[in-house]
Amino acid sequence: MKLARVVLGVSGASGAKIAIRIGELLSAVPDVELHLVVSDAAKRTLLQEAGRDALGRLERMATLRHNIRDIGASIASGSFSSAGMVVAPCSMRTLSAIASGISDNLLTRAADVHLKERRRLVLIARESPLHLGHLRAMASVTEYGGIILPPVPAFYHGPTTIEEIIDHIARRAIDLLGLDMAPLAMPWTGGEQSAYPG
Repeated sequence: MKLARVVLGVSGASGAKIAIRIGELLSAVPDVELHLVVSDAAKRTLLQEAGRDALGRLERMATLRHNIRDIGASIASGSFSSAGMVVAPCSMRTLSAIASGISDNLLTRAADVHLKERRRLVLIARESPLHLGHLRAMASVTEYGGIILPPVPAFYHGPTTIEEIIDHIARRAIDLLGLDMAPLAMPWTGGEQSAYPG
């Protein structure tokens, strides 16, 4: 398998543990070069939801860490090839900036690069309920080629803990990048036929 560069962006919505799990899974793949960019709001969310060393743990999983203000970093250029980018979680502020083409920090610039270069961009958009502006931003990103992946639990595999739900969402996000590796998420296999009369 060829070396795959993946960009992991973390913005300031709830769901910080999803980013940590994605980092764990990708850093365990020897052929993946993981580039990390974390917003200031995400640092606060990581602290609140995952503890004092959450940011440090996430940074240690990355091959390279980029400052959110370093708009001249390698991942800000289309000449920097990558297999794709995941924003986990993706706040509505970040989603709206991406949908509008506003590249005012490295995270949104890297996302914009992935769209313009026609590379995979997966946004784990985290908000509820949604107003029309949120929905329109999601529609715009989808029209531009991005993938909106709300962190909706899958129950067909029988999760019994929050960690199992987080793990499945993280695995689905990585699978959507289309890396040259076996799928990580447990697939739906059809299950039992319905017992209800048709």
